[in-house]
Amino acid sequence: MARALAVAGYAGDVGDVPVGAVVLGADGRILGEGRNRREADADPTAHAEVEALRAAAAARGDWNLAGCTLVVTLEPCLMCAGAVLQARVDRVVFGAWDDKAGAAGSVYDVLRDRRLPHRVEVIGGVEDAAAAALLHAFFEARR
Repeated sequence: MARALAVAGYAGDVGDVPVGAVVLGADGRILGEGRNRREADADPTAHAEVEALRAAAAARGDWNLAGCTLVVTLEPCLMCAGAVLQARVDRVVFGAWDDKAGAAGSVYDVLRDRRLPHRVEVIGGVEDAAAAALLHAFFEARR
């Protein structure tokens, strides 16, 4: 989570919402990382999770990220939860809960929906105070 928080800080420094993500292999090694780049790239899909999943898949040479863990500073949204499911990630660990758009247990629980062919272990609230503080400071500065 420390690395995801650091990556989130880079996003905030350049005007994107400070969310960072890393994908860890089964051995705990970082395979990919990403930060929000929606503003920087003018791309609505450039969320931290998607960027990290793309980087991990490229590093692995395979879209299937079974055995991997996604660590992200904010609870994934619906789009990112869908990407996690499509990548077959085994576990998602996140910091702050997203009571407006979260899809890993707050608003929706897509990652553990038994109607879907793949389910993900979800661990939320890890370093939630630090992750929430980054977001709060970012939005406070914009007001």
